[in-house]
Amino acid sequence: MSRKPIYALLPARLGSTRFPEKMLADLAGKPLIVRSCEAVKNTGLFDQVLVVTDHERILQAVQAHGCEAVMSRADHPSGSDRIAEIAQNLPEGAIIINVQGDEPFTQKAPLEALIHVFADPKVGVASLMTPLTHTEALHNPNVVKVAVNVKNDALYFSRAPIPYNRDDNGQNLVAGMHFQHIGIYAYRRETLLHFTSLPPCTLELTEKLEQLRLLFHGINIRMVTTDALFIGVDTEEDLARARNKFF
Repeated sequence: MSRKPIYALLPARLGSTRFPEKMLADLAGKPLIVRSCEAVKNTGLFDQVLVVTDHERILQAVQAHGCEAVMSRADHPSGSDRIAEIAQNLPEGAIIINVQGDEPFTQKAPLEALIHVFADPKVGVASLMTPLTHTEALHNPNVVKVAVNVKNDALYFSRAPIPYNRDDNGQNLVAGMHFQHIGIYAYRRETLLHFTSLPPCTLELTEKLEQLRLLFHGINIRMVTTDALFIGVDTEEDLARARNKFF
């Protein structure tokens, strides 16, 4: 059986509430989105690495630095919908990894581990998780938690502490039970297209977690454990820290 092609798609919109036009922010002489794209290309894992954007300025900036980019519609509600527009034109059975455009320090090992789980033909979606090590994170609603079954398929995602440790009123971490979700997803092309065709569910709208739509509709998400550090750029302070890592 021939190997299915593997793509990395980086959704990149110009607008950003917390950090306007952050994809074009300078990071060691290149735009943030270019640094993120180059980090993914340097893993050597993909048949094609493609930035999917809603704005001509990002398109031109990416192409000017020798990376590939394509325009999408501007009205997509999420990055998943943005890459799904492009996925329609990719080969059947392709594996697609949705990599954030604000992750300039993307590493090879966790992406390779995500790709590897698709050797199981039953896997349609995979994502990453890392063990929680700080009690503060357990109670931080901005840190998304995930509980898994014996196959490491996600049972539920929440901003609340899950699982809840009744013995100590939910205050402390339990080794091997508490995990933080890292929002990098890998899909089979057909699963991505099916997912983005489904309407949002009540769980998703309540927790503001798009991945709950998959679970609600009975689509398993295989979770892969990683100890890799992911350094995203959400604010100008994050950008300053990223600049320090480059120098």
